[in-house]
Amino acid sequence: MFTVIKDHCLISESEFLILSTLILFFMYNFYDVVITQPQKYRQLSCDESLVAEFNCPLENRMQDLWSHHNYFVYVLDGKKIWHTPTGSYELVKDSCVFVRKGASLVEQFFDAQFCVILFFVSDEFICETMKQAGTRPRVEKAAYSPIIVIENNPTLAGFFHSIIPYFSQFPMPDKSLLELKFKELLLNVSGNPANREAMAYFCALINEPSAVSLERIMEDNFCYNLSLEQYAQLCNRSLSAFKRDFSKVFNTTPGKWIATRRLEHANMLLRSSEKSVGEVAFESGFENLSHFSKSFRQHFGVTPASVKMAEG
Repeated sequence: MFTVIKDHCLISESEFLILSTLILFFMYNFYDVVITQPQKYRQLSCDESLVAEFNCPLENRMQDLWSHHNYFVYVLDGKKIWHTPTGSYELVKDSCVFVRKGASLVEQFFDAQFCVILFFVSDEFICETMKQAGTRPRVEKAAYSPIIVIENNPTLAGFFHSIIPYFSQFPMPDKSLLELKFKELLLNVSGNPANREAMAYFCALINEPSAVSLERIMEDNFCYNLSLEQYAQLCNRSLSAFKRDFSKVFNTTPGKWIATRRLEHANMLLRSSEKSVGEVAFESGFENLSHFSKSFRQHFGVTPASVKMAEG
């Protein structure tokens, strides 16, 4: 039903040269794409919470996407792979995941159209729902997967399929009913002991200091080519507030920190994985090989190729 792929090779060296120019400059906000095209994606909204039936067109093999809201994905048909810095996740029919707000690289398959039910929920809505349910915050670990697997049982499957008739209802369901459906989903998921990681993450959001939230978001997303405005939106801040708070947390500017963090990540991959120099550059967020090699040599005093040869 659901597969986590370890050490999945995203692309070949030659594919990198093409994809680096096609993908890295075209990251799109998944939430904005859906909510601004109601004629294309059937949807219902309640404030910033959004539920939609999403039929993905068979166009691009790879797509970089991000969202400033978390979202649940329940697959009705088809297959895609969500690639993240910590692993790759294959989503197939009847699988369900919780995707934390942030960015990921999605790999498309052309043998079947990808059709899903999406529930976009903000951190604030999750916290409010958990507090109303009397959930006690607890801290179980400092890091959580960018994509958290949700156990699909008859109750959860029935819930997602029960949403579909609402898309054709006229007039639209009352806002208070929609809000209850979003809460029902969160409580169904958190009430299942098999969804321990999701529940722990929901609880962690309740009392997480803003500085910790900023640091977590940057560590999770530094290898994606988001603009500073987009990083600020992920952190629920204006651009000026983001820059000010970032300086307090990291004692440097966002641009300098991101550049250094990407080089450190690339150095780690070169020394600890079998990935090629091209794959390392791509997965570390660099726009092209020449820029990566030049930046790497300036920072470490050696070329990426020499590091790879020494470790090989």
